Amino acid sequence: MVKLGDVAIHGYGGYIPRYRIKAEEIGRIWGQDKSGFPVAEKTVAGIDEDAATMAVEAARTALRRAGIDPRKIGAIYVGSESKPYAVKPTGTIVAEAIGATPTKLAADLEFACKAGSEAIAIIAGLVRSGQIEYGLAIGADAAQGRPGDALEYTAASGAAAFILGKPDHGAVAEIEAWSGYATDTPDFWRRPSDKYPMHAARFTGEPAYFRHIIGAVKSLLENDGYSLSEIDYLVFHQPNVKFPLAVAKYLKVGQEKVSPGLIANLVGNTYSACSLLGLVNVLDQAQPGQRILLASYGSGAGSDAFVIRVLDGILEKRDLAPRLAELIEDKIYVDYSTYLKLRDEILMR
Repeated sequence: MVKLGDVAIHGYGGYIPRYRIKAEEIGRIWGQDKSGFPVAEKTVAGIDEDAATMAVEAARTALRRAGIDPRKIGAIYVGSESKPYAVKPTGTIVAEAIGATPTKLAADLEFACKAGSEAIAIIAGLVRSGQIEYGLAIGADAAQGRPGDALEYTAASGAAAFILGKPDHGAVAEIEAWSGYATDTPDFWRRPSDKYPMHAARFTGEPAYFRHIIGAVKSLLENDGYSLSEIDYLVFHQPNVKFPLAVAKYLKVGQEKVSPGLIANLVGNTYSACSLLGLVNVLDQAQPGQRILLASYGSGAGSDAFVIRVLDGILEKRDLAPRLAELIEDKIYVDYSTYLKLRDEILMR
């Protein structure tokens, strides 16, 4: 557990593409029955979208809410497992696009679906130590799923961004505490030469997801004296709908505390952006004084858990940019052949 009471969120933003494909459309192609899909539908990146462009969109939204000069941003970290370049940072692309160059630090992080929350932890440390005035943490992915594989039903696209700095009267939330839980649990991996990830399906739930999420949450609660009765919202990594609800049941938390951040059924698993987009959706509706517990998960495996207290600044800054719910409702459905084209599975001559 680490006390981070002198680090605040000044701006936040989420981005998801307009294109969607329904799970039943994927199931129709592969002959799967309509029942039992992990999500109802998922986002699909457009032909001109990738992790970098989505990171830029989310960062611009966060900047609008923060209302700061982008040249004050001293570090930009982008968590992703689908960055457009094998050797070239996405962070510098974002910095240039939002007018934050020259910045002191810019780099990409990788820890499967929790690389975005790792970025938050690193930026928070830099702010707390006084090395930077503001920092930008981003989770962005255009997730890969092999056609016909179980991952194809959920692997989605999106980004979330958070500008962190010292608390002031305009901050939207304060990061009160952080804890992590990581082990070498190889439930999901992708070799450098492979296009699609592999997964050990029977390890996905236990000992992977549940052990690490619950381990991080318990570490935070037990070592820092919080009780779940003090938490108004819980946001868990959501590779599907079932897993986060199972964690809530284990922790004996009512579904009403989890539902506001549970958006996977409508957008899919956006990997590094997944739990962070859930946080964005909660910040879009939370009130000053309420607490949020965020717990990410990344295969390989590890979890980060944060306690975040909403501040008065949320009332002024929330409506400076479109809320995530508006982006969720703004959608265009595609069929499977169009989906393959957008995902670059069909070669265009």
